[in-house]
Amino acid sequence: MKIEQFYDKGLAHASYAIVSEGQMALVDPARDPEQYYDFAKEHQAKIVAIFETHPHADFVSSHAEIAKTTGATIYVSKLLGADYDHKTFDNGDEIKLGKLTLKALNTPGHSPDSVTILLLDEQGKQHAAFTGDSLFVGDVGRPDLRENVGNMKAKREELAKQMYETTNAVFKKLNRDVLVYPAHGAGSLCGKSLSTDTYSTIGRELETNYALQDISESDFIKTLLEDQPFIPKYFGHDVTLNKAGASNFEDSIQAVPRLAPDSQLEQGILIVDTRPQAQFKAGHLRNSINIMEGGKFETWLGSIVGPDEKFYLIAEDEQVLESVIRKAAKIGYEQNIKGALLPPSTLPESSQVADVDAFRINPEAYTIVDIRNTGEVKAGKIFESAIAIPLPELRERKHEIPQDKPVMVHCAGGYRSAAGQSILEEDFKVAVYDLSDAITSFSTVKH
Repeated sequence: MKIEQFYDKGLAHASYAIVSEGQMALVDPARDPEQYYDFAKEHQAKIVAIFETHPHADFVSSHAEIAKTTGATIYVSKLLGADYDHKTFDNGDEIKLGKLTLKALNTPGHSPDSVTILLLDEQGKQHAAFTGDSLFVGDVGRPDLRENVGNMKAKREELAKQMYETTNAVFKKLNRDVLVYPAHGAGSLCGKSLSTDTYSTIGRELETNYALQDISESDFIKTLLEDQPFIPKYFGHDVTLNKAGASNFEDSIQAVPRLAPDSQLEQGILIVDTRPQAQFKAGHLRNSINIMEGGKFETWLGSIVGPDEKFYLIAEDEQVLESVIRKAAKIGYEQNIKGALLPPSTLPESSQVADVDAFRINPEAYTIVDIRNTGEVKAGKIFESAIAIPLPELRERKHEIPQDKPVMVHCAGGYRSAAGQSILEEDFKVAVYDLSDAITSFSTVKH
């Protein structure tokens, strides 16, 4: 028996390969299937089964593509209502994989159709649980993502109650030495307090996970619902896409139009400029948002840009351009790309550069806009007079910001504020500045 975890830091997503006697099963595979084909070849194994623990909201799965390529069977809960060829996998169902047994445990709470795959070893002993978004290291899945999407819609309170039942009736009943392999780690927006560790044991979670403690149902529901992170714009889109089954990854990548740098771009179409902020500030095209290539590019792309919105994609060189196209595809946004190109020779717009010393002396001379997330602001404002509008809501709520003074945008470290400045400066008559990474020198000072 061999278990391999594949971890995507950008989306904090973990997928898994399980191998026994030349047979291989996958759990919650990422959009690009090549890594799984390579692993199967390396271990002389045939991919025969693909398990989807639920229709994912935060990334696009390659389950449909892998099934078509390899002939493997997809297993999902009957509650999912999948549109692709599959076999149902619910309580009482077992699948043999070589000398191993994979057993279905219905674990609703994050979604009504969530399933945990319990792996039994050659002796039939509980060995590992692939918990999807039901149980994380240090947390459980948030219950507020399926109110408006999916085959089965459920209110957050109903799902929180189901999660309480799941923790008590399923997870607390597993052997303490069972390994816990979740679909996400720290940085994922599918929970609120995930550990940086990417696997655990039931025993450890019973001791340290707040959601597995002995508390009343009402206290559990209250705790689970409070302070959940924001929901990116693309989440509902991906649930629907995963329920249907996504198109071939490489074909979708190649279908993105590559344009010459000085191509005539269609007026009114958003431009996502992924260059470093210094380059963007020095020169860019009108109607551009600076979402820099980085560790969380795909999350911020899908949080700022809507799933039905077309956009052009600009990057500093060919290597970065291919990278951001692939990252866009990980959340199903490659079909939104009107064209991908390198920077044009003429970049007529520029951004104002902040005089940090002047701001430090007289911050009252500015309208300060705090674009950190609600939870960050709740933990403590850096400037008491700041108007708090989270970055994912800034395009829709920028009219709330007065224009009687210059505007200073800040986040926690400088990445988001670059995007924030680019969003506001497009329409504002007053100067808009980005405090950038200088914010770190203000973080312990209250104004």
